Amino acid sequence: MSDDAVAVIECLLTIRSFNDHRELDENDLPPRFRTIFWSDDGIERPLPATESVIEAAAGVAEPWEAVQELMFTDRDSFTQSITITDSEMATEWFLARVDPDLVRSNPTLAYVFEDEAPFELDYESARESNRPIQADRVWIDTLLAEYFDEDDEEMLDLVKVHAPEEVRITMDDLVLTADQEEEISKIATAIEHRNYLASIGLHEIGKLLFVGPPGTGKTSVARAIAQDLDLPVVEVRLSMITSQYLGETAKNVDKTFEVAKRLSPCILFIDEFDFVAKTRRSDEHAALKRAVNTLLKSIDDISLIDHDVLLIGATNHPDQLDAAAWRRFDEIVNFPKPDESMRADILRVITEEMDIEGFDPDALAAETNGFTGSDLRLVLREAVLNALVEDRRTLTQEDLLNAVEDFHERDNLRELDTLEADPDAIVAGGGDLAGHDH
Repeated sequence: MSDDAVAVIECLLTIRSFNDHRELDENDLPPRFRTIFWSDDGIERPLPATESVIEAAAGVAEPWEAVQELMFTDRDSFTQSITITDSEMATEWFLARVDPDLVRSNPTLAYVFEDEAPFELDYESARESNRPIQADRVWIDTLLAEYFDEDDEEMLDLVKVHAPEEVRITMDDLVLTADQEEEISKIATAIEHRNYLASIGLHEIGKLLFVGPPGTGKTSVARAIAQDLDLPVVEVRLSMITSQYLGETAKNVDKTFEVAKRLSPCILFIDEFDFVAKTRRSDEHAALKRAVNTLLKSIDDISLIDHDVLLIGATNHPDQLDAAAWRRFDEIVNFPKPDESMRADILRVITEEMDIEGFDPDALAAETNGFTGSDLRLVLREAVLNALVEDRRTLTQEDLLNAVEDFHERDNLRELDTLEADPDAIVAGGGDLAGHDH
């Protein structure tokens, strides 16, 4: 029998078992099923078993065709529902053919088959292996719709919520320093053992500050942690609270932290944290100062241990932060520009799926002093596009070196634009630049 038949029967058995066992809840359904059965009112019993639902949940285009020859299935032509007519026969057939790992990732089936499966099953392990429903996109959207009405529409410019299923980058895709790896490992351990930390009264854990130049991976690391730990990530750009469309800024900051608590466990990523210091030093914008004071108080009040919220701040300008901002973080993680060895490793990672003749990442790294990981990705993008213009999908080392040269020229033009905008700088430069008549 085909894999399609196994997928359809898995779906039918999951639907039947979830409907029959009222003690099971949403987190007992695998995410691939929860998405299909979710509505504005959550997941309601009885779950339907129509062909269209099974097609979506099982990923089988013609579900009835896949199982119509089985002795224990039937179809109602009026409701277009598929049913199991003999549960015992269906269970025996399914357990003899299914990949055990599939059942181990389905808490509902692990619950009902734990004692009768011909392979090892543990319900609690199956449940823990699935991300919680609070990390599902459908659940997040329902919460946002419930929490933000039409009057709060501009708030969505301040807060972006990413479900882990939408984050494409993982920790394996990143090249980190030893210090970065150590700090991330510690925080992952703290998340795993947060109940123990609470029991010994250690609550001030889980507030990180990422510092470093643009393009060094601060946002990427925050998202990768979220993806690896199956957590939603709430992203906030502090400069957005200066927007003329955001009237009640302090209220919006409060709502941001409330959303993070409602989405917990989650990551709250606050970018452009240096904006705090800029606003605190300014004599203007009393409303914004109130918002920043609200922000600092909210940071004090939120906790990984008490609220299941990992707070990550990020700044390109750590020199602009005052003591009041620094002391609110228990760990500082430095994101320097990568050295030559790290650049070579980054190049190996980001070119893994590319066909490059004569590829020498070490030689390329030697030509890219001062480049960030983001810069290296731009170089690769330029090389790929140039090759496609020539109808090539195989790159060469020369393509990459030419792209590096183009990147240098672009930076030179950017500096020239700055000079041309500043007459005093041109005079100070002297020589040919000042003497040319354009």
